[in-house]
Amino acid sequence: MFALFVVALAAFAAGVINALAGGGSFLTLPAMIAAGAPPIAANASSTLALFPGQVATAYAARDGLAEAARDPRIDARILGVISLVGGFVGGLLLLFTPASVFAALVPWLILFATLLFAGGSMLRPDSKLLRINRSGVFAAQAMVAVYGGYFGGGIGILMLAALTLYGLRDIWLMNSLKIFLATLMNASAVAALAFTDLIHWRLTLIAAVAAVLGGYVGVHAARRLPTKVVRGFVVVMGAVLTVYFFMKAP
Repeated sequence: MFALFVVALAAFAAGVINALAGGGSFLTLPAMIAAGAPPIAANASSTLALFPGQVATAYAARDGLAEAARDPRIDARILGVISLVGGFVGGLLLLFTPASVFAALVPWLILFATLLFAGGSMLRPDSKLLRINRSGVFAAQAMVAVYGGYFGGGIGILMLAALTLYGLRDIWLMNSLKIFLATLMNASAVAALAFTDLIHWRLTLIAAVAAVLGGYVGVHAARRLPTKVVRGFVVVMGAVLTVYFFMKAP
């Protein structure tokens, strides 16, 4: 019973974190392992459990997404298609390859993304330093989507880093787009995983309900908190994730 409470608490916190920065799976994954799920099954169950919370969060952030879709610098439809395809590929990889394939790269990816986000956020939007073009954003999103469908830890920070290097600075617009794209990539990953024997349904359903509640709390907090606070939270979460995954790296 205590293990189920821990899973629910971790999922609620993950919903909040995913709405603000991303990286909530680093809470649900170890919680599910502690509750008795094997690592690969825990990863698949965590992905499925967090998906309803992401859908609810995306709906709550729909006004920010509509603004992002109107931004002439962003092609949200292409980014969405990339996220769907990449997430499905990542989900298939999880079924057929060992988790250790990417495990050694995870902490370096998160560290790199955190540094880019922190450094890029201090630059003016028209700065030519640390910039990538639209094709670069598409390529970065493709890699993040595959990684997100496969593992998922820190995908929000990776996407925010790419958007920062593209010249975006409006944290609410960026966060809304990040939530939408993460939802799409996990939708296709869930499609690849939901009908396998990897899912621990009892843990997954408990975590899903808690993650939906946490997602709503996180979105409403993101609307009201000052931009500097949200950016600071992203950087802190990136640092925490970096340390966590370096400690877990093989």
